[in-house]
Amino acid sequence: MWTSLVAAGILLLEVSAAYCGWRAISSARTAQGAMGWVLFLIFAPVLAVPLYLFFGHHRFSRYTVARRNSAHIHAGLSSFHEAHRPVTPLPQVAHALEKVADLDTMRGNSMSLLENGEATFEAIFSAIDAAEHYVLVQFYIFRDDALGRQFKDHLIAAAKRGVSVALLYDQVGSLRLSQVYLDELSAAGVKVPTNAEMRGPKTRFQINFRNHRKTVVVDGRVGFIGGHNVGDEYLGKDPALGAWRDTHIKLLGPVVMQLQLVFAEDWHWVTDEVLGDALNWAPETVHEDMNALLVPTGPADRLETGALMFFAAICAAKERVWIASPYFVPDRDILSALKVAAMRGVDVRLLLPSTIDHRIVWLARFAFFDEVRLAGVKIYGYQPGFMHQKVILVDDTLAGVGTTNLDNRSFRLNFEAMAMFFDPRAAQDVAQMLETDFQQAELLEMPLSEHPWHVRYGAPIARLFAPIL
Repeated sequence: MWTSLVAAGILLLEVSAAYCGWRAISSARTAQGAMGWVLFLIFAPVLAVPLYLFFGHHRFSRYTVARRNSAHIHAGLSSFHEAHRPVTPLPQVAHALEKVADLDTMRGNSMSLLENGEATFEAIFSAIDAAEHYVLVQFYIFRDDALGRQFKDHLIAAAKRGVSVALLYDQVGSLRLSQVYLDELSAAGVKVPTNAEMRGPKTRFQINFRNHRKTVVVDGRVGFIGGHNVGDEYLGKDPALGAWRDTHIKLLGPVVMQLQLVFAEDWHWVTDEVLGDALNWAPETVHEDMNALLVPTGPADRLETGALMFFAAICAAKERVWIASPYFVPDRDILSALKVAAMRGVDVRLLLPSTIDHRIVWLARFAFFDEVRLAGVKIYGYQPGFMHQKVILVDDTLAGVGTTNLDNRSFRLNFEAMAMFFDPRAAQDVAQMLETDFQQAELLEMPLSEHPWHVRYGAPIARLFAPIL
């Protein structure tokens, strides 16, 4: 009997390994990646099969994007975009980003930089307190700490005024969020799906896909997006991480409708509820009249939109491309784009944190430094504390702020979003902000061979995990 069970187990393992191997061959992005998985599955199936089931996929199935599947929504969006079509010429890169976003650039917007946690949450709380109809909130991390409780109090106060409040959070990012916290929100009338109710990526083989978006929309008129999550460390209260450097932006104008659309799609996926008719889909233009586009990306897209967004922006640069990101674990395409841009004479700068929050990701970046520096890319390490902002600046024509990191996880495994502004005023504001950050950063020039032994040997090993970091 035991012999039969063992034989059946071995057969099942071999069939599973063969299935996973075929999936790897047919869906892996590169031949090297497919070969790596196949060899792993052949020589260590006991370990490789479960790892592949958790980490081998880069497409999130069954996520429905409403604007792709509803003729009514498509018609409404087309009409709205036509009414807000830019009257000034757009840079060529805008057309590529529109393809990535499956949305159109719109005029009549404005952006305000919020360069730290205090400014960000003061602005968000002020908008929530002024809400008349509804508040839509989504963050990757919600914590039941001082800031989290303050956020909860503002949401509850809004709900008690009769404002409709909907809250989304990521199940992994907010794993430690207490049930008491959620129950208090629900009891006050805030719509907040529990872990058991969520329809999102909760199956055990989709757990590697995360919703990393951090957005707030109030009455369809004002929106917020950026790098902050809801936790005390984002106010610089974690001694291990020091002064937290992050950026959110406040949005006004028609681009808020696009941010709202992305939330509505995420809400529909998680709860199966359609928010459409209850929301304001006609925000007013503002006098700053900036051209803007909200670029949502994620593993449910037909193309690898996260990587394509960065690739398009970097390739479009003529004078400079400055990128601030807490993590630097790029793929070969982004590496090539950065190197070629620098070799063309473009001022290519990467602003990264010197402080460590995730050691493996921190180690992996050193494996890429020598390669990009050789081509002329300048790498800066931010000194005062942990830097978590996600910002890109291209020439004087494009400035983007949002949630996307310069790593494979953001490119292929996370649902992300970036607000892109095609306006010299926005570019100037972002340039001034980044120049201040560079003044507080150190130019990193030490080759890998001169680093301590744990970095020299740890970086190449950590790089092996780049596809899932």
